Amino acid sequence: MKKWLKVAAVVILIFVHFGGLIFMVPRREIVNETIRAVYFHVPMWFGMVYLFSASVYYSIRYLKKPSPDLDRKSVEYANIGLMFGILGILTGMIWAYYAWGDFWHGDPKQNGAAITLLVYLAYFVLRGSVDNEEQRARLSAVYNIFAFAAMVPLIFIIPRITDSLHPGNGGNPGFNQYDLDNRMRPIFYLSNIGWILIGVWLVSLRLRLNVLTEKINEIEDEKN
Repeated sequence: MKKWLKVAAVVILIFVHFGGLIFMVPRREIVNETIRAVYFHVPMWFGMVYLFSASVYYSIRYLKKPSPDLDRKSVEYANIGLMFGILGILTGMIWAYYAWGDFWHGDPKQNGAAITLLVYLAYFVLRGSVDNEEQRARLSAVYNIFAFAAMVPLIFIIPRITDSLHPGNGGNPGFNQYDLDNRMRPIFYLSNIGWILIGVWLVSLRLRLNVLTEKINEIEDEKN
């Protein structure tokens, strides 16, 4: 990842955290001041979807032309995507507690997000249960495609056709229709960009760490 993108990510998120806590927001029933959580909760899901999309992209490329490098990229994008998903669940629970009165309401979007994370956790269980590297990479690539296909209806389709407390779902108007005014939109959009850049940065760090670990293991094997 290029240095200027790293600098941009840090600057953007500093501005987002300052603006998200200090700048004025519209007053709405129920959510009130908790509407500020949209700057920190929703970008976790945008980041997760982007990272999982990149992961399945590299899985498809691996199935077309197997390469250890493609497999590593697919795994690390899924790794950081899962981390963003967990942060999305946690920030959502905190917001739900202050807006709806409880951490978990069994809302379709909450349940769909939780099931999605379990599906991706199973992806890593699968990888850990196969010893042969080539077989592990191929099986996990196929499963990754299934996991991504399962995520789409769980998060984007089912909540929209059932009763849901989330804005934009179950007949509720979305934030862009009644909450995100000109004061909120710049911070919200920048937050999404900043967190996605942070996610890509973390992936690049993990990939570099993997390469260093492999080199260290090779040196140790040569010594033995």
